[in-house]
Amino acid sequence: MPDAADDAFVPLRIAVAGKGGSGKSVLSGTMARLVARRGGRVLALDSDLLPGLSMSLGSGPDPVQAPLWAATQKKPDGRGYMWGEGMNAALAAQRCALDAPDGVRLLLRGKQGPEGFGSVIGASQTFWEVVHGLVDAPEFRDWTLIGDLPAGQYQVADDWAPYARIYLVVVQPTMQSALTGRRILRVARMRAPDARYLVIANRVRDEDDVRHVERLVGEPAFAALPFDDDVAAAERLGRAPIDHAPQCKSVAAIDGLIDSLVALERERPTAAPAAAAQS
Repeated sequence: MPDAADDAFVPLRIAVAGKGGSGKSVLSGTMARLVARRGGRVLALDSDLLPGLSMSLGSGPDPVQAPLWAATQKKPDGRGYMWGEGMNAALAAQRCALDAPDGVRLLLRGKQGPEGFGSVIGASQTFWEVVHGLVDAPEFRDWTLIGDLPAGQYQVADDWAPYARIYLVVVQPTMQSALTGRRILRVARMRAPDARYLVIANRVRDEDDVRHVERLVGEPAFAALPFDDDVAAAERLGRAPIDHAPQCKSVAAIDGLIDSLVALERERPTAAPAAAAQS
């Protein structure tokens, strides 16, 4: 394993996508915790309105109010939303992100609170502005950003992860999961052709399952994560797998995946943000 101090100087910019129930949130949350334990500063970005990443991080249920609502205000004409006074992407991320275990910071798109659904609409618009502003925000240049995208390809198509230099497309050994993965890969490559797109075969029992995923998707798997009863037990209990069973097979495999991603990023000629790489 590379030296932990070296890892801190290789910030990762990752979006995790796939079919619903494929294991995106477990991968995103566990990876965020493990990178933070290596000394990296981590901002986890949850653009899904449904609960997932906060549970897999070990932060518990989402808060009642969308945190980004505090950085948002209605436009003067009452039609739509805008930044709150003095706000920008970096400030909103710094002030509205929540504390999570191991020093991870968690920024949620949010859910309906006491103000009604308007708070979700406003916070969602602000979240979209934040992820675009973080691409070249100097305050987050040395941070690892890990985004957990909702199921399917729609947020990929609508550019909700412009910061991502790497897309991890999580695929289980089923036709439905593989078809979703193929669509995500096709859309994402049109949207951001300079990013890396890596298939992660998840919940596989053996090499036959990995080969099956590769045949269904039509390209090689960058990494394989095992079927793990400990992860299933953690999800039943509403606990983060890294807390419920820190020595389990899945946590070890995700730790190895981080090693591979760090090595991959070290191969880049520069560590320029995604927007600069595409210009």
